[in-house]
Amino acid sequence: MDEKTLQFYSGNARAYAEREITSRQARLTAFLALLSPAAKILELGCGAGADTAAMLAKGVDVRPTDGSAEMAAVASKRLGRPVGTLLFHELDEVEAYDGVWANACLLHVPREQLASILALIWRALKPGGYFYASYKTGDAEGRDTLDRYYNYPTEDWLRANYAKAGDWRSLSIESGEVRGFDDKQAAMLFVVARKGA
Repeated sequence: MDEKTLQFYSGNARAYAEREITSRQARLTAFLALLSPAAKILELGCGAGADTAAMLAKGVDVRPTDGSAEMAAVASKRLGRPVGTLLFHELDEVEAYDGVWANACLLHVPREQLASILALIWRALKPGGYFYASYKTGDAEGRDTLDRYYNYPTEDWLRANYAKAGDWRSLSIESGEVRGFDDKQAAMLFVVARKGA
């Protein structure tokens, strides 16, 4: 993880907790519909815990994690349960989850590291498991006005990196826009992949 980006989220954990983003609720609902009610889900980059709270409200077994200890502490307080601090490269579980939810977090992984991080996620999924992630789209890595690092992928570049990571039974990519913490609209790519059996 880029150190400046991690410091940004650590320093702005409380501000993030005060934001409520409803635009992703439809995507979360659609993701959960792919899984059985007894599914075990890993959330990467849970931030202040809004998506975890939505999953818990539906009775889902979810393990929330974030790379920032400060953000994990804010989420823990909000959720009333422990939230682990986990950097993406520390994920070492094998076939442990039916689903992995990674909303707006893998977009901070340096380009040269993304395929290896995706491979760790592929390994952590059970056969047939689903994986959601979203990325700000572009054609070259860079930083935003808040000095956060983004990998800014194209759809073709993403498909190539997912292919390097493992055998996916299916992979769909949709495009759209979201308003970010910097209050600017950003073009996004939303990826849902299913691990091969």
